[in-house]
Amino acid sequence: MAGYVRSAPHGSPFKVGDRVAACTDIGAWAEVASAPASSTVRLSDRLNFTEGASLLLNYHTAYFAMVLRGRLRRGESMLVHGAAGGVGTAALQIAAGLGIETIAVVSTPEKAGVARQAGASQVVLADDDWKGAAQGRGGVHAVLDTVGGDRVLDSMRSLREGGRLIVVGFASGEIPEVRLNRVLLRNLDVIGVEWTYALTRPAVNQRITEGVDLLVEKGVIKPLVHRALPLKKAAEAATLLEERRALGKVVLEINAPHRP
Repeated sequence: MAGYVRSAPHGSPFKVGDRVAACTDIGAWAEVASAPASSTVRLSDRLNFTEGASLLLNYHTAYFAMVLRGRLRRGESMLVHGAAGGVGTAALQIAAGLGIETIAVVSTPEKAGVARQAGASQVVLADDDWKGAAQGRGGVHAVLDTVGGDRVLDSMRSLREGGRLIVVGFASGEIPEVRLNRVLLRNLDVIGVEWTYALTRPAVNQRITEGVDLLVEKGVIKPLVHRALPLKKAAEAATLLEERRALGKVVLEINAPHRP
């Protein structure tokens, strides 16, 4: 969610009237919602509230996955599954800002256009030879997987020796299994990513926030909003996600926030 701070407790880093983005466990489909300070960040004037509502979970997850967990560095390469989704487009934008080459894997030509807009170096349809595209460059340093399912074996084959399989989610609904001999024989890392881990570790959370904020101020990060729907169409928004038809983010707009 994103909006203005309406109230903040004594000692909070925020004050009434601050523009913020936040995540909450109890829901944000409301004109007024609450969130802990640990999952609230100041929102740059570069982003409007619709973009701000698209920022925190996806971009902080992608930055945590790529930089802190995946240890990706400038000049390395990454293959991204589900590259036209919320985390996928976030990962592509962050990669472009950090100098990381990307192969975006998407399911349709329409989603290919979204991945290119997000800054993908190369786009391959999921039904095409994305493994070959990775192997053609000697393998990628990392695979960021938001989809799961039966892609995991070819994802591991797409890695160069010492590569990292970064597991972010299972949008396909199927949780794959990994044969550990493949990890052992090619010195691969399998890395799990669960962003809420950072919320109870202030130093980690601060590093993620500062890294994302820097890329926002540089103009690298600009959330791609596919649909902005009114609250009465919340079911339609949920269906777009369930059927994997979302291109970037789907946002519910309630009433235009007014500064207190």
